[in-house]
Amino acid sequence: MNGPLTAGWENFFVAEVGAAAALTGLLFVAVSINLARILAVPHLPDRAGETLVVFGGALAVATFGLVPDQGHVALGCEVGATGLLVWGATVRTQWRSYRYVDARQWLARRVVGTQLATLPFVVGGALLVGGSRYALYWVVAGVLASFASGMQNAWVLLVEILR
Repeated sequence: MNGPLTAGWENFFVAEVGAAAALTGLLFVAVSINLARILAVPHLPDRAGETLVVFGGALAVATFGLVPDQGHVALGCEVGATGLLVWGATVRTQWRSYRYVDARQWLARRVVGTQLATLPFVVGGALLVGGSRYALYWVVAGVLASFASGMQNAWVLLVEILR
């Protein structure tokens, strides 16, 4: 990666690609173990898909960070667009499943969790395009929030569904 904004971030992006790929694989294991139970509850297939999209967004952002000879404007556009796509997909799945869940639980866990996971990518992307030296710290926040949100959903799909 070239430029002062992205210099020194290679190790972060390599680590996050590996972590996102591993978590995505674990999600597939969780879903395959409890597939019949997940399919039996109307909102859980959407929740599984939402989790896959959140992990995939973190994976895509980290992958974009590894593209060689890419300027901060291109990276900012990629990160911001990924954030917007993931945000749109999660809002859509949450809207579809709202009628099946307790509103407080839905708002507190799913909506807030995925908003915290996606919107930092949008902010980080915009700041990268603008040339801010703090932009990638927003990307870090987005990746960590994506992992937290995704792991919470994966826990529900793997363990809580059995209660």
